[in-house]
Amino acid sequence: MSMDPSLRTSMTGGGKRSVMTRAERIGKMIADKKFDPKKDKALGVPKTLVGKA
Repeated sequence: MSMDPSLRTSMTGGGKRSVMTRAERIGKMIADKKFDPKKDKALGVPKTLVGKA
């Protein structure tokens, strides 16, 4: 069964992201020494805006 063409365009992800994924946030916080993987939990990590490139 094929997908309707109107749905296919929305799946391309063609927008600018405003917030990082959890893995990106944890990586940035580890680099900034604000997160210790041995002590801290990955749940409840604060949202971080995507920097301007």
